[in-house]
Formats: sequence, structure tokens, C-alpha cells
Amino acid sequence: MDAYYRDLPHHSMEERRHVNWDHPDAFDLGLLAEHLTALSRGEAVAKPIYDFVTHRRKPEAAHVAPADVVVIDGILLFVDPRVRDACAIKVYVDTDADIRLVRRIRRDMALRGRPLDEILDQYVTTVQPMHLQFVEPSKRYADLIIPHGGENTVAIDLLLGSIARRLAGRSG
Repeated sequence: MDAYYRDLPHHSMEERRHVNWDHPDAFDLGLLAEHLTALSRGEAVAKPIYDFVTHRRKPEAAHVAPADVVVIDGILLFVDPRVRDACAIKVYVDTDADIRLVRRIRRDMALRGRPLDEILDQYVTTVQPMHLQFVEPSKRYADLIIPHGGENTVAIDLLLGSIARRLAGRSG
């Protein structure tokens, strides 16, 4: 989902730094829904490439070929009904807040070159409030909620079994 952040070329870098990137309006959800629908019809899409250092889309796009199974991740996937409707199986991975914060700090410092103070300020002012307003309530749309993240092998096995049954039903 991160590839579908809106491009804001008319904003300065300083203005882009202060955009609430954790609000659904930060995403081009219409384009995301169009691409998911096209993939489900067996059509390839040109997925945007987003640069988190500059907060801009790159001019080039990534070719995504259709496949029997398309996996998309993003914390705000279930907020938009068009995106929800394009998903055959909706999974919400529930992870403790402290683990989410530690992962964000590590990622933003290592991959995005952001200082700790900026990361913590963003977490308090936008990330946590948006999580409470949009992300947490959206899990009611999930078909499967996986507690304890990727460490929950029972839930992952259930998910894989469901996908395998759907694929077997297609071919028969």
C-alpha cells in the first residue's frame, strides 16, 4: 500500500515532512482499488514507486504481473470499501503497540535517515491518533485477525489452508 501514497510535487520538502502520512487521505485509494481490480481480471499494472526520503513518487513505475495470489499489505487497507471489496481474504495482523513503535524507529532511522526525535514526534502527533481513529476500528472488516503478528503459526496455517482451498476450487 505504501507505493500508493499521493505525490505532492507542489509542496516543499518541509511541507511534505509535515503531511499526515497516516491518514487515509494521504493515499491514492482510487488508483489502488483500480490496480487490485485489474490484477484480479488478469491484467498487469504499473505500480507507483514511492521514495520515503523525498516523500515523492519516482517517475518510473514497477510492472506487476497478475498472479493466482496477490498479497498486499498496509495499515489502512480496510478503511476504503473499494479496496476491501477487491480483496478475497482480508487479514488483520494485530501487533502490540510497543513492538510497532520499535519497528518504526528501526525502519525510519535505518532506511529513511530520520532522527529519533522526528520519529517520536510523528508517532505521538499522527501515528498513534490515526491508529486509534482508522486502523484499529478497521479490523472489524477482517476475515481473519492474527494476534501476535507473524509468530502465530496456527493462524498462518489457517490462512495458507484457506488460500490453498480457494486455488484448488478454481482449477476444478
